[in-house]
Amino acid sequence: MKLALAQLRIESGEVDANLERARTAVADAAAAGADLVALPEIFNVGYFAFDLYERRAESVDGPTVTALAESAREHGIGVLAGSVVEDLAASREAGVETPASDGLANASVFLDRDGERRAVYRKHHLFGYGSAEQELLIPGDSVPVVEFEDHVVGMTTCYDLRFPSLYRDLVDRGATMVLVPSAWPYPRVEHWNLFPEARAVENLLYVGAVNGVGSFDDAELLGRSAIYDPWGTTLASTGDRPGLVTADVPAERVGEVRSEFPALDDRRR
Repeated sequence: MKLALAQLRIESGEVDANLERARTAVADAAAAGADLVALPEIFNVGYFAFDLYERRAESVDGPTVTALAESAREHGIGVLAGSVVEDLAASREAGVETPASDGLANASVFLDRDGERRAVYRKHHLFGYGSAEQELLIPGDSVPVVEFEDHVVGMTTCYDLRFPSLYRDLVDRGATMVLVPSAWPYPRVEHWNLFPEARAVENLLYVGAVNGVGSFDDAELLGRSAIYDPWGTTLASTGDRPGLVTADVPAERVGEVRSEFPALDDRRR
């Protein structure tokens, strides 16, 4: 399987322009031979545009995800639409299983090659350090995985990278790859470089960490999207400009590494 990460330029509040960039990136990923493409965290509104969350929230079958589902069908590629500000009540009215509370969530949606919604992951760990996320959003409570091609794909979001137990849960669900839509800002470059690689090494699986680029009132996204293999080797990465990061991610490599170095078998529960 070939994985693509779409490192997008994200403009605060420019939903139409941001979505058009995302759709172009999906087409470009398909043209590059990718089977699956992942998008950054809250790529349509902009993570740091907190004052727009309520006004721009939508269900997980709202206009943003619907447009990307059309792109997935058109180009025959899987898409992790990760993520959008979800209106939980609107999703529930549309027949989507949600947490019991009304409010907003940070939701990533996995779409298959036919544009069908296969899973919704709602960010578990909400950032509180100089961020309004904890005040505005409700944390998720499920850990879905999706069988896609030969992989079992899990999803987490940005700040989740700091909580390794979540990745163990995904391993227990059979994950061979975890995709991590993010909106990681300067100055924490070292942390961004460390955590995705560490999660790959600890869990002997692929990690695709996709970030955005762009400036907000008091933050700047640092880009540097990267794909790590189950040994922690960087397969592909980029700097702080928009672009695609692509790599071949053969599922059998996970089994080979886990057989060669069976650390997961030595876990004491």
